[in-house]
Amino acid sequence: MQDSGQWNNVSWAFYGQDNWRVNRRLTLNLGLRWDGIPHTYEANDRMGNFYPQLYNPANAALMSTNGTICGGAFNPVTGANPGCTGISPGLGFSPNPILAGVPLYLNGIGVPGTVGVPKGLVNNHWATFGPRLGFAYDLTGSGKTVVRGGFGIMYERIQGNDMYNAGPNIPFSLQVNTPQVTMQNPTIALSNGTPVTLPINAAGITGLDISDYKPPVSYQWSIGVQHAIGTKTVFTASYVGNVGRHQNDYRDVNLFNETEIPEVAGLIPGQLALNRNIAPGLPFPGFNSIKQSENEANTHYNGLQIDLNSQLSKDLTLRAFYTVSHAVDPTNGNGGQDLQTVSNPWAGWLYDQGSSGYDRLNVAVVDFIYDIPVFRHSESRLLKSVVGGWQVSGIVTMESGLPINITLTGNQQGNGVGGNNRPNLTGTLTTPHTVGEWFSPSAFSAPAIGAWGTLPHNDLRGPGRDNWNLSLFKRFTLWEARGSFLELRLETFNTWNHTQFNAVSTGLGSSNFGQVTSAFDPRILQLGGKIYF
Repeated sequence: MQDSGQWNNVSWAFYGQDNWRVNRRLTLNLGLRWDGIPHTYEANDRMGNFYPQLYNPANAALMSTNGTICGGAFNPVTGANPGCTGISPGLGFSPNPILAGVPLYLNGIGVPGTVGVPKGLVNNHWATFGPRLGFAYDLTGSGKTVVRGGFGIMYERIQGNDMYNAGPNIPFSLQVNTPQVTMQNPTIALSNGTPVTLPINAAGITGLDISDYKPPVSYQWSIGVQHAIGTKTVFTASYVGNVGRHQNDYRDVNLFNETEIPEVAGLIPGQLALNRNIAPGLPFPGFNSIKQSENEANTHYNGLQIDLNSQLSKDLTLRAFYTVSHAVDPTNGNGGQDLQTVSNPWAGWLYDQGSSGYDRLNVAVVDFIYDIPVFRHSESRLLKSVVGGWQVSGIVTMESGLPINITLTGNQQGNGVGGNNRPNLTGTLTTPHTVGEWFSPSAFSAPAIGAWGTLPHNDLRGPGRDNWNLSLFKRFTLWEARGSFLELRLETFNTWNHTQFNAVSTGLGSSNFGQVTSAFDPRILQLGGKIYF
């Protein structure tokens, strides 16, 4: 039974800015922003969250041998509560009238409005001041060389997904499986028409960590120099960086000591599974998985950006830029997204930190537009209209490959807790960069059962790209007085038809592990026409 909710968020903000021209060579941009971003809340306080500080070990759940919470002593007639000697402590009932009379294990569960539980389930943080500082300094006083820089702090909020994920939590919602019951009344047994006793299942919780929930913040800065070369060319070189703090992730906190994994969980080949309902040594018996949303992860980016923008002549416009950079963040997705669930809950988010999924160490791009002057001013009307007036343009991109993450296949992939395990690097790693062997698969081996691999996240690089897109344009005048003309366009993508590798098989144990599995599109030709009138 899923309860409905009305989740609200309220924001306040104040911002002040001033541009101050200190003298004819120095200008400052000064600002300060305050973001009042209290956490999203459910309007009627119909939310439940798990709080370790509210869990009383003296009321730890008594578990039956079939993995349910004891609702009484063993009944030899019905077979209910096998292995139980009495009613488990810590039981209570839901405030939701639809669940009236249904016992729930509520040890450690807090509801907004009760002692120690904030309305938004986590503490609000109000010291969210973000200064802004920028400057421009004319280095020589001639206006041809300018140094620019800036720094700013930006705050953000989790936009509500964490609260939506917590919506199914007890005590207002409940998921119970009662097999062999009638469709008309799920409390009546299908076999004999008698009422069935709902089992008291160990609930799974997706909650929020009250003590680790500062708002995400980004510190951003840059400094660079712009220099005018002549009247139509500008050269720019800049260093750009940022650091992210308090980024969101989810981590399971209801786990035993990591050294006990093989013994407690029974982790043997072909049987990598954890029965939390009966596993001894859990810190919070009576609950299944307890995934806590935490704002704790860090990210950073550093890059040198070089840009040349020039009109070399009245016929040729050229721009070229080059970036060497490195972006690092924790994720088990494709980058640019929050870490949904940490792979190794004992190590935390650091196990998933590595080169960002969108990180390319080197990127160089050149784009140009060239009006071909041949026969453009010919006295021959035929040559001028047919051969003259052609324009060629292009974008040339050369970039390093994206990071690739080596993973495990089979039972060790999740290691019994649903994470993303990785292998160990135990041999000599070579990178032939061929279709049949992008990297040497023999360099990797699976860790011991229950252990986590030591290979860093996103530690290898996939194929880079060398791509040319060229176009040819021509305008034919139809009616000069009205400005009507026909434009013909020949566009080519991957003009030289270079084979550009894409994906690589990264699952240790796969038959094609280490091999290139796909490539980008071959050359594409596109011819079109457009009439302007």
